[in-house]
Amino acid sequence: MIGFQFSNYTGAPEQLFDKLFNLFKELLTHTSGDVDEALDWMKKLDDEYNLTNYEYTLDDFIEDLKKKGYVREEVENPDGEGRLSLTAKAEQAIRQAALDQIFGKLKKSGKGNHKTPYTGSGDETNGEFRPFQFGDKPERISITESFKNAQVNHGIGNFNQLNENDLVVEDQDYKAQMSTVLMIDISHSMILYGEDRITPAKKVAMALSELITTRYPKDTLDILTFGDDAAPIAIKDLPYLKVGPYHTNTVAGLDLALDILRRKKNANKQIFMITDGKPSCLRERDGSFYKNSFGLDPYIVGKCYQRAATARRLKIPITTFMIASDPYLQQFVDEFTQANQGKAFYTGLKGLGELIFQDYNKNRKKRL
Repeated sequence: MIGFQFSNYTGAPEQLFDKLFNLFKELLTHTSGDVDEALDWMKKLDDEYNLTNYEYTLDDFIEDLKKKGYVREEVENPDGEGRLSLTAKAEQAIRQAALDQIFGKLKKSGKGNHKTPYTGSGDETNGEFRPFQFGDKPERISITESFKNAQVNHGIGNFNQLNENDLVVEDQDYKAQMSTVLMIDISHSMILYGEDRITPAKKVAMALSELITTRYPKDTLDILTFGDDAAPIAIKDLPYLKVGPYHTNTVAGLDLALDILRRKKNANKQIFMITDGKPSCLRERDGSFYKNSFGLDPYIVGKCYQRAATARRLKIPITTFMIASDPYLQQFVDEFTQANQGKAFYTGLKGLGELIFQDYNKNRKKRL
């Protein structure tokens, strides 16, 4: 055809890149952000399942990762040998992938909108009208509805007879802001017994962080890990999170979470705790650790109950997601929840993300 120049179809390599990239992001979550290890896994899978072809090889994929800004090469020693590492763009892509995987069915809405059952002088119109009352702001008066009322009450064309009784105000919903601390157990039991529990926990944390920062930017999310001790981690560090040879210092995690939330100005605060084990450790005042891995230690458990009660006094509910089914652990969680007047879910790994999102939505209510 005149005016058109045809060439070989080039869409396949880009489509193949997208498929390989989805697999790459999943493997990065399992390898705690180790690019070289993830690529080694991809090579083994490619050898077995022919993921690539002669037109687009795994080497081409790696070059595209560099060109697109997902990985960079870092020199680690004087010999010039280096390794690939993730960029901020790749870290965000992994969080987005977790969000799509766990919360993929969510409908998008305006940023920062946490609707509550309360109406009045709020932040967002809700389509409902009511008569004007003393104290309503003039800018909230619906001119169209008010003139319509005047026509009904005084006849068509008698706009000059508009009075206070004709005025109509469009109601608004409050948009609550929530401060959340997500606690993730990184004790050794999170990878024991042949079950990887830390990877689903990481995915939930990445999905929740991406959800809040993109859909509810006025909310705050702080993430901390607790093993022998507790420490805050940045959202960008989530893909690299690993389990250590640690006990479970739930007390330290709760102390840090409460310290973080005390500094937040939002009226609505909450703690989410993902754990699979019993509290087995705490730090004494002299800096030493008290540890007991056998059964439920009354001393450690008592300290946990004290923190739960403190959070209750501060009106900070704690929602515990227990990914274990031992009866004696359930008893501990039940009593812990009762002390806080919070909530507890005994869940497997598969439905963890959906449960956390549903609870996050339910808790977004403004206290008046």
